[in-house]
Amino acid sequence: MGRAMELIALGGNAILPANGLGTIDAQMEVARRVMGDVAERIASGAGVILSHGNGPIVGNIVLRNEAVRDRIPPMPLDVCGADSQGGIGYMLQQVLQNELVRRGMKRPVASVVTQCVVDPDDPAFADPTKPIGPFYTGEEAAKQAVERGWDIVEDSGRGHRRVVPSPRPLEIVESEAILSLVEAGAVVIAAGGGGIPVVRRSDGSLEGVEAVIDKDRASAVLARQVGADRLVIVTSVPEVLLDFGKASARPLRTVTLSEAKAHHAEGQFPPGSMGPKMEAAVEFVESGGGEALITDPPGLLDAIAGKAGTRIVPDAEDAS
Repeated sequence: MGRAMELIALGGNAILPANGLGTIDAQMEVARRVMGDVAERIASGAGVILSHGNGPIVGNIVLRNEAVRDRIPPMPLDVCGADSQGGIGYMLQQVLQNELVRRGMKRPVASVVTQCVVDPDDPAFADPTKPIGPFYTGEEAAKQAVERGWDIVEDSGRGHRRVVPSPRPLEIVESEAILSLVEAGAVVIAAGGGGIPVVRRSDGSLEGVEAVIDKDRASAVLARQVGADRLVIVTSVPEVLLDFGKASARPLRTVTLSEAKAHHAEGQFPPGSMGPKMEAAVEFVESGGGEALITDPPGLLDAIAGKAGTRIVPDAEDAS
């Protein structure tokens, strides 16, 4: 392509912060702040692919499903994921397009409804762990479990929630189309919410499954498939901390693959928070990617410039 390509993976907080109002106006305002910096990256000449989380949004879609299930048949989870991709993609592409127009830049922006292949024999299908949707009382939870066959667990003392499998992403189905768009000069929004989970049957056909894919892992897979030079994971913290929550907590600035793996083996990155992000970063760099960054929305440009965030790089012998 002749220019650097980076995949910027926006966490849910870049769209709907946990303490946000949840209105479309509030979401648009948050998106505008982030897209301003993304527009700066595009203006610098970088080829950009955006991915995004959908946790707060898809949960709302599931909640709406449940609220009117006696009048409108609820949609399966893969369709809810596609629904969230379309809505969030529309919002991000419009906000980014407006930012580019404001800068006098004529660049197409396109959202791709993206499918992600998973293994039907992935152990995650036998051990659902990802909470989605509303909270239920114990009585309501028992009823849902019987009537719908859902797996429901008690969630941190706040009530009972449905849990679904979270299998590992293997392949982004639309990666060639995404790369073609980028090579043609478009900015592409893809792999929203980790992509719509599908399994590939023996005849090559695809079928959606009830699951949720980790957005950062799916982003790393897409970044690898399109040959991106950099993966940027935008989350709620400015950098990764070692000894998080302890008096000895300290920021992790630049770390090699070997060092990152050693920290992970020590239990430094909990599976429910920073673990998947560091694993995605390691997998991307290990597969030949130039570097991976982890930072928060305000730190995006400084992290890319090497002034903020956590940077995961190849070991010295691999980089030489």
